[in-house]
Amino acid sequence: MLRLFDTASGTIRDTASDERARLYVCGITPYDATHLGHAATYLAFDIVQRVWRDGGRTVHYVQNVTDVDDPLLERAAHTGENWMSLAEREIELFREDMTALRVLAPDEYVGAVESVPELTDAIGKLLADGAAYYVGDDIYFSITASGHFGYESNYDRETMLTLFAERGGDPSHFGKRDPLDSLLWRGHRHGEPYWDTSLGKGRPGWHIECSVIALNRLGMGFDVQGGGSDLIFPHHEHSAAHAEALTASHPFARHYVHAGMIGLDGEKMSKSRGNLVLVSKLRAAGVDPMAIRLALLDGHYHADREWTGGRLPTAEARLARWRAAVTRPTGPPAHDLLTEVRARLADDLDTVGAMGAVDRWVAGDGGDPGAPGLVRNLVDALLGIAL
Repeated sequence: MLRLFDTASGTIRDTASDERARLYVCGITPYDATHLGHAATYLAFDIVQRVWRDGGRTVHYVQNVTDVDDPLLERAAHTGENWMSLAEREIELFREDMTALRVLAPDEYVGAVESVPELTDAIGKLLADGAAYYVGDDIYFSITASGHFGYESNYDRETMLTLFAERGGDPSHFGKRDPLDSLLWRGHRHGEPYWDTSLGKGRPGWHIECSVIALNRLGMGFDVQGGGSDLIFPHHEHSAAHAEALTASHPFARHYVHAGMIGLDGEKMSKSRGNLVLVSKLRAAGVDPMAIRLALLDGHYHADREWTGGRLPTAEARLARWRAAVTRPTGPPAHDLLTEVRARLADDLDTVGAMGAVDRWVAGDGGDPGAPGLVRNLVDALLGIAL
């Protein structure tokens, strides 16, 4: 049984008691290339998939892509590129990076643009139910509508207001009933893309995108909603509130699971800071993607961690040792290793402990001719490392 830390309850709990596990992970806004912070998040949920599948469960995995939003439009305006062309190129590069890192692909990869009809239907329902209201041509969600706002992040109001302002919210927008009310529909502004709908001309907000895409494909109360820890608030709090208001049920997800941030020189790696280490650049420089994967798994997924100069060489040396070990004609018996790796990963994705167990097997001696093949297979299946 896979146990994961749940942000809402603050506890490590069992996941996916049913044979079918349902996973939703928030995807990229495709205005720049995949950096190591992205990669670390998607690797964490790749391990979630692998542990579930190894336990005999089927997995229904949905991921969105925010292929129309302010950061994308701003980047396109700055570079003079068509926003749709920019999105298409960066989505393809992201997929190439994920494939190189051996991240198992989602069953459904759904864009905001293709979802506009279902998003407008949902916003119309929120308006009809009194959960949303117009401010000029814009439509806002009332945080009082779900009856549960705040349970996912557990932040106090002051913290919420600070993060809302920092992460795409507009707490000072005139006409809102509450500074924390979030944008559902942005009325058309000159020069911006828009859809002509029953709501008027405009485009959808960010949080409702994930609410509706997840609801319509996984249903309410799915097993895990995942993403980076910077999505705890406002994105995951609001997307849960939207869905719960739409369905009059609770909770949106059974687990809210968040990966820590990857830092460089003491700061979170982000596009706005310009301190990115790009997966595609590392690959172009000849770095083995398996070494990148090992380096990112060498730290607990939930913790913030630094990308220091020694991480990659350490991972490359480890990869070389593992590959040499599985080419030996014999090795130490490996069935206990398989048991330990499974147990470590099931315990809130203890990849550090799992990799340490493989290190100990690699350093050992033994005469079991089947062991190297077993280790090659278990490292492939559970850790995603091709040896």
